[in-house]
Amino acid sequence: MGRLQTTEGLTEDQGELLKLVRQFVDEQIIPVATELEHKDEYPTEIVEGMKEMGIFGLMIPEEYGGLGESLLTYALTVEEIARGWMSVSGIINTHFIVAYMLIQHGTEEQKQKYLPRMATGEVRGAFSMSEPGLGSDVAAIRTKAVRDGDTDSWTINGQKMWLTNGGSSNLVAVLVKTDLGEKSVYKNMTTFLIEKESGFGETAQGVTVPGKIEKMGYKGVDTTELVFENHHTRTAQILGGVPGKGFYQMMDGVEVGRVNVAARACGLSMRAFELGIAYAQQRETFGKKIAEHQGILFRLADMATRLEASHQMMVKAARLKDAGQRNDLEAGMAKYLAAENCANVVEQSFRIHGGYGYSKEYEIERLYREAPMLLIGEGTAEIQKMIIGRRLLEEFALKG
Repeated sequence: MGRLQTTEGLTEDQGELLKLVRQFVDEQIIPVATELEHKDEYPTEIVEGMKEMGIFGLMIPEEYGGLGESLLTYALTVEEIARGWMSVSGIINTHFIVAYMLIQHGTEEQKQKYLPRMATGEVRGAFSMSEPGLGSDVAAIRTKAVRDGDTDSWTINGQKMWLTNGGSSNLVAVLVKTDLGEKSVYKNMTTFLIEKESGFGETAQGVTVPGKIEKMGYKGVDTTELVFENHHTRTAQILGGVPGKGFYQMMDGVEVGRVNVAARACGLSMRAFELGIAYAQQRETFGKKIAEHQGILFRLADMATRLEASHQMMVKAARLKDAGQRNDLEAGMAKYLAAENCANVVEQSFRIHGGYGYSKEYEIERLYREAPMLLIGEGTAEIQKMIIGRRLLEEFALKG
């Protein structure tokens, strides 16, 4: 893969795993991605291949049947998969966030119940914060869980939005309001683990997945709503077993999710660059390859610099988390930088392709529709800049 997007200090095992994933992407994903994407068809065979490779359990500890790998290894794996087809990386990213939340915040009983089956891909995860009327304003959620007196029974009502894997998943981590009498709105939120059947319609008692949301890109993977109508659950399904900790649990999950969105942006950028530099060495105008024109050469230089910077920022954020250090600043920076650079790199590759880039016969057309999702997922650029700015004021606060 040349000098771009290399990562220093990887172990031999990490290198072998990434080599295997890259081979899988080149042989099993890239050849079929555009056709499946145009059909908006779920990549069943690709998912089965990832199950066999153990990718669904990549970060799940060995004691629960996973491979016990680091966030960095996982992020580099996601980067490779997104290079093949960004939608496929979304299938495992939401699954991973739920598994991570269970590892960090679940009770031992919850870990034993779900993690071994998540490691094999038998149980597939999705998570849900957003609702139709609020977007990034998580504090304004209206979906509510009400406790039935002093019992351990709860009833949930409300509507959630933008669930990746909403149809194909069978375990959803859902953030809801619980009126616990706390002064802080954030301490009145709870994460419930909702079991359901895969598919659409009524997938569990009081739980309905209406159908796929039609999108301009990010096809193949199912994005859905989730409707609760008097869904009955129990305290045992509260993540960690204690209500009121949901907001902080979700933010922890989203933080590592931002590292993975950055990784997806890096992978998509790399594929756009590969397509652009290959086309520039094949297409001729005015008697020479367009790569020999200064204008195209400048584009290639800018694209490579952007994707390299994004990769290194993503790696730093992942390594900080693996070291047990706070990384919200770096994760926000990585997600912001990588997503913005991805949109830029994809557009430049699109321009290099000229009129052919507008044709569905060329892969860059698909990438051009996929890149915008990364500007929005796991928090918009504006949300990232708010996080970054607040942390900078905290870090560089004036003394005295």
